[in-house]
Amino acid sequence: MTDFTSQLFDETTFYKAFINDLNYTTTEVIIESPYITAKRMTKLSTVIQNLVDRGVNVYIITRDPKEHSYQMADEAEEEIKRFEALGVHVLLCVGNDHRKLAIIDRNILWEGSLNILSQSESREIMRRINDKIQAKMCFEFLHLGNYIY
Repeated sequence: MTDFTSQLFDETTFYKAFINDLNYTTTEVIIESPYITAKRMTKLSTVIQNLVDRGVNVYIITRDPKEHSYQMADEAEEEIKRFEALGVHVLLCVGNDHRKLAIIDRNILWEGSLNILSQSESREIMRRINDKIQAKMCFEFLHLGNYIY
């Protein structure tokens, strides 16, 4: 059994804590969010650009825009292009991916119901787990090592 710390956040407290974690990231950020919106990206693009500029590997795992409705597909496609222009590695999923999580430096795991790259009005919950073993367990459970080295 591992000892780890766990905290709960909602849509009003999540982003401040998440961005704080991102500001201290040293090697890698993996974000899985099925939806991406311009509104949320406007708030996150500077933080993500700072990560890339510091040499942090940033991976975004999201739904293939072809699986979205027409308007959402166009918006997601534009934001994916923005990510790629920043130097972010974007991995597209097919098959109705709906997971919401982030793994930071393979030490911190965020998981819950909040779409990190699109949330705007819904009520959500996210759990922050500060534990290398739990983060690694999630990484391995999702077979991310097949795509991220």
